[in-house]
Amino acid sequence: MSKLNDLAKLGQSVWLDFISRKLLISGELIKLRENGLRGMTSNPTIFDKAISKSADYDDDIKELVSKGLTNEEIFEQLALKDVGLAADEMRKVYNETDGLDGYISIEVNPLLANNTKDTIAQAKHLFKALGRPNIMIKIPGTEEGLPAITEVLGSGINVNVTLIFSTESYRKVVEAFMSGLEKYDAAGGDISRHASVASFFVSRVDSAVDKELEAKDNKDLLGKIAIANSKIAFEISEEMFNSERWEILAAKGARKQRLLWASTSTKNPSYPDLLYVDTLIGPDTVNTMPPDTIDAFIDHGNVESTLNKGIDEAKAQLKELKKIGIDMNKVTNKLLVDGVKSFSDSFKSLLGSLNEKVKKFKEEVNV
Repeated sequence: MSKLNDLAKLGQSVWLDFISRKLLISGELIKLRENGLRGMTSNPTIFDKAISKSADYDDDIKELVSKGLTNEEIFEQLALKDVGLAADEMRKVYNETDGLDGYISIEVNPLLANNTKDTIAQAKHLFKALGRPNIMIKIPGTEEGLPAITEVLGSGINVNVTLIFSTESYRKVVEAFMSGLEKYDAAGGDISRHASVASFFVSRVDSAVDKELEAKDNKDLLGKIAIANSKIAFEISEEMFNSERWEILAAKGARKQRLLWASTSTKNPSYPDLLYVDTLIGPDTVNTMPPDTIDAFIDHGNVESTLNKGIDEAKAQLKELKKIGIDMNKVTNKLLVDGVKSFSDSFKSLLGSLNEKVKKFKEEVNV
C-alpha cells in the first residue's frame, strides 16, 4: 500500500503541484495515479517552466501560429490541452471517490487578480471550454477575488481559491464559499456535486517571517510560524464548518471546502525537507506537492495525524511573535501582493518566451 493511500485513509489527499506535456504523454501520470495521487494543480509559474523550457509544445505552437492566434490565445490552447488531458487521466479517481478528488486546477489570467468582472468571465469561459466535471478554476483570494468566488461557485463551477496567507483572509474565503453554495442552491442547483478547496500557502510565510526574526536576533521562532499559522487556519475551518449556517448546507448534501496546503516544499535547506508535510496531516485536507516532495514523502515521510496537535503552542508562538513587534497582518498582506506579482511576472515571462518561439516559427514559414 502506498503512503499516499495511507494518507487518504487519514483524510488527506495528495495532489501534484506540477504539469507538463511530457508527464501527460509518457505514462508517468498514470503511474502516480495508481500510486495514490488524487489530483493536480497548475499555475502560471508551472506553465512558464513547462512551455518555455522544452520543445514538447513546439508542434502545437506551429499549428496554432498558422491559425493566426495571438500569443495569449496560443497559451490558452496549450494550457487547455494539458489540463484536459490530465483531467481525462484523473477522471478515474473522480469517479472512484464520488467527486471528492480527481480534480485538475487551472488558473485565471493572473493579470486579472484585481478585476472581479473579468475574473468571473474568464472562469466561466475556461470551465465551459474544458467541459469536464473534474476541473477546478483557480481564483486568487484578493478582495476583488472574493465576490468572483461567490459568483463562480454560484454558477455551478468548482473553485480552487489560491494565494491565501492569513487566517483573516481564510475566514472571508470560507464565507464567500458558503455564499456561493447558497446562491447555487437558491437557483435550483445540486450543491452535493460542488467541490472547492482553499489553498493556504505555508513555506512562504516562514521565508518572510524568518527574515524579520533574524533582524531581531530571535532564533526561538525560526521555522515555526508557518506551521502555527496553518494550524490556526485548520482550527478556524473546524469552527466554521460546525456552524449553523454550514449545517443547513450540509443537510442538502454540500461538501466542505477543504483546506489545501500549498507551497509545501521546504525553501530553507537547513530545515527538514518534509517540515510542511509531516506537521500538517489531518482530515478534510489536501497537500499539493511538487514531484520531489512527493518522492521524499514516499521515501521517508511519517503517516500520522499531526494537524490537530499543538494548537495551544501555535497560539502561544503567534502571540510571542506579536509581542516582539512582528505584525502578521503586514507580513501576509505583503505576501499576497508579492504572490499576485510573482504569478503575473511568470505569465508575462511565459508570453515573452512564447513570442520568441512564434517569431522563429513565422520566420521559418517565410523562408
